[in-house]
Order: sequence, then C-alpha cells, then structure tokens
Amino acid sequence: MTSPRWLDAEQARVWRAYRDMNDRLIARLEEQLACDAGLSGSDYTVLVPLSESPLGVLRARELGTGIGWDRSRLSHHLTRMEKRGLVVREECDEDARGLTVRLTEAGRSAIEGAAPGHVECVQRSFFNLISKKELTTLGAVFDRVIDNLKSESA
Repeated sequence: MTSPRWLDAEQARVWRAYRDMNDRLIARLEEQLACDAGLSGSDYTVLVPLSESPLGVLRARELGTGIGWDRSRLSHHLTRMEKRGLVVREECDEDARGLTVRLTEAGRSAIEGAAPGHVECVQRSFFNLISKKELTTLGAVFDRVIDNLKSESA
C-alpha cells in the first residue's frame, strides 16, 4: 500500500474554502427555494430537466442519469413529489418495464414560480462575484473534474 499524497498548505486551504463555499451556497439556495417557492433543492433538481423536456416527460432512467441520482433515491423522491402533485409516474409506452415521469400543471407552476428567485439568488451569491475570465477558468476546471469522475465510475 502506498502512502497518501497529503495536501500541501495551499491545497488544504483551497479545498476547505471550496467545501465551506459549497455548503454555504447550497444552504442559501435551499433556504431561498423553501421560503419563496415551498420547494426543496431536490425538488428543483428534478423539476428543471422535466420542465426543459418536450411535453414535460422523461424516462425515469434518463432523468436519474441526467441528475446523477441512483434509482432508489430518485424513486423515493418521486414518491414524495407525487404526493404533492408535482409529478406523476406512468408506464412507458415503448417498454412496459420502464417508467416515465411527467410534470403536472402544479409542477410546471412550481418551477415557473421558483425559477426567477432562484436564478437571482445564484447570480447574487455566485456569478456577481466573479469575472468573465474567472468564469471561463472555473468552467474548464469543473468540466475536467466532472469528466474525470465520470470516467472513474464507468
């Protein structure tokens, strides 16, 4: 077994700052969604791709893959969202074993009501604080890390 490559002082500082920033930013966004729209961050995560899909319908497997959730997590959350009337699950027309998730009118109303305040909170809490050059750099870094994580899990 090889010994770990410990973080140097600058790496440790940046990693801790990233973790702290991420925790605080997610908490701020969760608070905004709950107060302004009565949604959780998880609700919003599910509603966005549904609202962007033609007819507001996606296969459950496609939805889960797109948001990075496993089948169990998605199923449990969809159950909670169904009880609130935001989505419905239906048998897939092409494959009786598959399920589709459909955005309801209440779900569409919820995402359309939540989006303006959410986007404003993201702008104010994150994008207003970084330059165009920093944005380009962050985008490249995030894409590289995500690609690496995807290749490691494949």
